[in-house]
Amino acid sequence: MRLSELHYDLPPQLIAQEPSAQRDQARLLVLDRRMGTRRDACVYELPQFLHRGDVLVLNDTRVFPARLIGRREPGGAMVEAFLIREQAPRRWTALVKPGRRVRVGDQLAFGEGALRGTVVARTEDGRRTIVFDGAGDFFAILDHIGRTPLPPYITREQDSPADRERYQTVYAAAAGSIAAPTAGLHFTPELLATLTAQGVEIVKLTLHVGYGTFQPIRAESLAEHRVEPEVYVVPADTAQRVTAAKRAGRRVIAVGTTSTRTLETVARRTENGVEITAGQGTTDLTIVPGFRFQVLDGLMTNFHLPRSSLLALVVAFAGHAPVMGAYRHAVAAGYRFYSYGDAMLII
Repeated sequence: MRLSELHYDLPPQLIAQEPSAQRDQARLLVLDRRMGTRRDACVYELPQFLHRGDVLVLNDTRVFPARLIGRREPGGAMVEAFLIREQAPRRWTALVKPGRRVRVGDQLAFGEGALRGTVVARTEDGRRTIVFDGAGDFFAILDHIGRTPLPPYITREQDSPADRERYQTVYAAAAGSIAAPTAGLHFTPELLATLTAQGVEIVKLTLHVGYGTFQPIRAESLAEHRVEPEVYVVPADTAQRVTAAKRAGRRVIAVGTTSTRTLETVARRTENGVEITAGQGTTDLTIVPGFRFQVLDGLMTNFHLPRSSLLALVVAFAGHAPVMGAYRHAVAAGYRFYSYGDAMLII
């Protein structure tokens, strides 16, 4: 498939700048793959579309305040560092501004000196490696001085107290993401309790969302694109329960493209059927049309940018014509798009 086939026109006013007033009040476009039908609903109606025995897979990664504002020392020039990948404890790959002025060997101070680091390397694409000093709890310091890394299409002033809470799922646990698994932002404790009470199994895994989420596809042929590696963890209980569901013919429904990529990464086909492997690792699995899904029976996801790897994954799962038709319907019906926008359920 060509990149140009993932284009659609989106009026700027449909890009959500704020979250919905209540998490589960967001709209939900339900796409039935078998029947080829669409239905307009709301997220709080999700229990109507799930059945007893379904397994709902959530990504419990936690977004950390990855944007740091500080100064070079000596000299005092302002600098911003966006931490995008942990290489080792206190050693990070970062994007820096202004890039031309930050050199290898520079000392950086953030949060009035609460956190200090040294630039030790620069890559060909302009990224820097920063090694931070060893004083104090690193993530606790980031929570105090860092800023929430909202996506660039949110153009208002960022990192409000509301963003700290709303750009995080209610079940977030393991810190490590620079972007939220946005389909999960719509869930409330009450909605999860309702689903559990009706017999839906809810399991969790972790995939720490990296900078690849924001990177555009630069190749016209989707087959030439690769997302950057991201760290995942699949607990033994999750692996066992998803495996049992697949072998019993029950549906496995992923919340988000991150859960999808993790499940398909750790799936293997055995003589007894599909088996999910527990453990920790990294994945650069890039799902584009033509990919053969082994695990997924349903997907809940937000509306994604045109020409993006996330939209390519959705098209791979549900088909080009149904998905692009659903997107055109969502635009015409005034759905809200992207991270703080509405959702789609594909079953």
